[in-house]
Amino acid sequence: MNYDIKDINLAELGKKRILWADKDMPVLAKIRERFRKEKPFAGLRMSCCLHVTAETANLMRTLKAGGADVVLCASNPLSTQDDVAASLVRDFEIPVFAIKGEDNETYYKHLESAIAHSPNITMDDGADLVSEILKNHSEIYDQILGSMEETTTGVIRLKSMERNGILRFPVIAVNDVQTKFMFDNRYGTGQSTLDGIIRATDVLLAGKTFVVAGYGWCGRGLAERARGMGANVIVTEVNPIKALEAAMDGFRVMEMIDAVKEADIICTVTGNIHVLRKEHFEVMKDGCYVCNSGHFDVEIDIPALKGLAKNINKNVRNFVDEYILTDGRKIYLLAEGRLVNLSAAEGHPASVMDMSFATQALASEYVVKNKGKLKNKVYILPEEIEQDIASTKLATMGIRIDQLTEEQKEYLSAWEIGT
Repeated sequence: MNYDIKDINLAELGKKRILWADKDMPVLAKIRERFRKEKPFAGLRMSCCLHVTAETANLMRTLKAGGADVVLCASNPLSTQDDVAASLVRDFEIPVFAIKGEDNETYYKHLESAIAHSPNITMDDGADLVSEILKNHSEIYDQILGSMEETTTGVIRLKSMERNGILRFPVIAVNDVQTKFMFDNRYGTGQSTLDGIIRATDVLLAGKTFVVAGYGWCGRGLAERARGMGANVIVTEVNPIKALEAAMDGFRVMEMIDAVKEADIICTVTGNIHVLRKEHFEVMKDGCYVCNSGHFDVEIDIPALKGLAKNINKNVRNFVDEYILTDGRKIYLLAEGRLVNLSAAEGHPASVMDMSFATQALASEYVVKNKGKLKNKVYILPEEIEQDIASTKLATMGIRIDQLTEEQKEYLSAWEIGT
């Protein structure tokens, strides 16, 4: 088997981690059991560019159970769990190309390894895999049935590809499905980002001023959890509707240039570039912690921060770099500006990834079932698939809900009844 991981001897610990996550992923387990019987991906090759975590490992097991010939590479240089990668190779015979802390050259070499698998279906976390295929591998366009994309950042890129007429196969925007963004983005990002910040810094959040840049589903989840830990939360936004929503949710809302003067901790979750820039670093409080939980490491203008520093002390703690500015102020950058929740912690808890990866699995099946029917566009899944995932999740939680009566169904479909 061709693979590139840190150390195969880490596999035993990785297997324990994978099986521990699996117990909190009952929806995916049900899909895996059905896939094992029905083999919806028989004869198909799948290349997946995702965060290499225990939860992802259980998705890979599910795809393989469905008959797929699957390989996995990292979607971020710092998010790989090396023991999980080893176990996927040794215990589940799934080739992995990922090493935590890999440099940029290795990262793209691993992408090329996934592309060399000559996939019929791709799965992405940030659209790097699709981007590389579209730039450099026109020879496999026609064989790709479709791709799945799990991040806000990736969907933005893919919609740009569609607008510019360069998308060559259909894409399912898994990120835009309710069973993903309402839960993974909000509850998963909220909890795991705080977990990463606390593990990296050992900071007490109670009483601290915590700035959240962006009030999408990730931002609102983070803001809610930071407030729940006793932080004084400020939200910055560029969208007036989201800013108004944050204000009515009880958060202080202001421009970043003012927020950084008060901030003890700042976290960006926007999906955009240079949210924190030179002018912000110049007025930032001494000792401020700066981090990012958006997909790419571009939200913080790190070159600008380096330009202001007279000295940089790397790894003063694990995943913490100290930047000493010319006036003596210190700014602490966490996880090199990469995803702090996956770099310094373990990413989202398995129980919330259960729904996201169930959605990924069923989206892949949907693409296969609709072979030749989908155009080269970005799609979301039909609502009935979302409803099925949510109903299954409720059942695994022991929760029962009401059903519409026939009278209620008739009322909702009629127009005659008025005041």
